[in-house]
Amino acid sequence: MTDHDVFNGDADGICALQQLHLSEPREAVLVTGVKRDIALVQRVRARAGDRVTVLDLSFDKNRDACLALLAQGAAVSYFDHHYAGEIPAHPALDVHIETLPDKGTSLLVDDYLGGARRAWAVVGTYGDNFDAAAARAAEPLALADADLALLRELGILINYNGYGATVEDLHFHPADLFRQLAPYADPLAFAREDAAFAQLREGYRDDMARAEDAELVHPGPRHSYVVLPAAPWARRVSGVYANALAQAEPARAHALLTGGVDGGYVVSVRAPLSTREGADALCRQFETGGGRKAAAGINHLPEAALEDFIAAFVAAF
Repeated sequence: MTDHDVFNGDADGICALQQLHLSEPREAVLVTGVKRDIALVQRVRARAGDRVTVLDLSFDKNRDACLALLAQGAAVSYFDHHYAGEIPAHPALDVHIETLPDKGTSLLVDDYLGGARRAWAVVGTYGDNFDAAAARAAEPLALADADLALLRELGILINYNGYGATVEDLHFHPADLFRQLAPYADPLAFAREDAAFAQLREGYRDDMARAEDAELVHPGPRHSYVVLPAAPWARRVSGVYANALAQAEPARAHALLTGGVDGGYVVSVRAPLSTREGADALCRQFETGGGRKAAAGINHLPEAALEDFIAAFVAAF
């Protein structure tokens, strides 16, 4: 029997997997990629009797591949909080999917494990921009304010590392970053002791400083959007900068459009934090769009569709 762990390369996916591996250490084939690389289950080469664990990836985008694995005799455990569509009943499919606007995959795994690795769940939840939910989850840990702030920073940095057009844009391949985290039962120890944390912090600060020089386009009481150039630093910072804008202006919806490698735009959308609704419905109107209610994106928006997107964005919020 072989274990296959398939996970989103962002903070929520990595921290969900970290919890599972700390609770059940095992050798596994790791399948992951940049944050927007979500149709990952099709890459799994499993045989009858293998176990496949999928974390923080839309079931809707991976349904056919999951059904194929089940037909081959593999067992699939699925943890996610994105739009799922129809979920089939199958004796070898174990589903843990909720689409609440402030509960990510790290908290679903935390429920599954009974809070056994809560600190890592807090990191993943902060990384997914669910600050209030992360703070609530952290209450039983009775952490000092400085320690809680460090967990939040770690979540943001792991999430930041997942954004890019390809893994070459990233500071660490997500599988390598997971392996770097894996020995640390305590995320605070990783943040204080591992050189990877300092590397991510330095890169994040540099990229954010460039993004903050960009001009908000059409800022208003309900929405604003930003356009960043087609550059590696802009691709790396797109998601975390969108999160920062949402935190700074919680009554607004925000869209961040980053120039694509092959033209067009990569789009990150954040619904107003005051409602956390509507981002996924907006992005699913476009061919490569998807996500969750509070935060969603479009992997490729053609230049010709820019005006249509802006009109739909304004109408949605």
